[in-house]
Amino acid sequence: MTGAEVAARQSAAHSAEQPAEQPAERADEQPGTDDQRPSRLPRPARRQQLLTAAQDVFVTQGYHAAAMDDIAERAGVSKPVLYQHFPSKLELYLGLLDTTAEELLARLRRAMDVTTDNGLRVENAIIAYFDFVDESLAFRLVFESDLRNEAAVRERVERFSRACMEAVADTIAADTGVPRAQAELLSVALIGISEVSARYWLDTDRAVGKPDAVRLLSHLAWRGISGFPRQP
Repeated sequence: MTGAEVAARQSAAHSAEQPAEQPAERADEQPGTDDQRPSRLPRPARRQQLLTAAQDVFVTQGYHAAAMDDIAERAGVSKPVLYQHFPSKLELYLGLLDTTAEELLARLRRAMDVTTDNGLRVENAIIAYFDFVDESLAFRLVFESDLRNEAAVRERVERFSRACMEAVADTIAADTGVPRAQAELLSVALIGISEVSARYWLDTDRAVGKPDAVRLLSHLAWRGISGFPRQP
């Protein structure tokens, strides 16, 4: 046997001893067990998973102290997966801000739509804010953001605040016939009472029970708004 043949056989034997190269895990797949293929989350589910993790980190650490590494670790994904969905920390923050603000706006619109009783509408609006601050600290992203100097954040908060005001003002204008400017001012007053009182209630460790707090504020607000005659 020639030297070349010996070398060829040794090379073939060495190659046979090497483990087969495993295919690389896809960036958006969850690791599986040895007898399972990795599971890939649908994009909406993955996005929600990332937003939930980001909420925990942003609320506890603030925007500037939060790191994408921390958010990826909290979500149990790699950084490439996180960046597939949100190209930057600011984009992730804006996505979470949008989701949180839309939740409160939906609550407020339901408060206006579920009844034609204006006394109940006032009460429902106040409940919407109390429930919003009571159920998740994500409300701090909307009302207490440490990124208000960022133009994109400021624009979103202002747009959201106006949408909330319009949701209530539309009902006031339709039911009382007052000029639009007056309806908007009354709406801002009701929303201001609801938001500030709900945050104070939370900061004082819910010293007044939620039903009692809502009842007190509802009576206060309704005694004023009910003085406006309803449109026939």
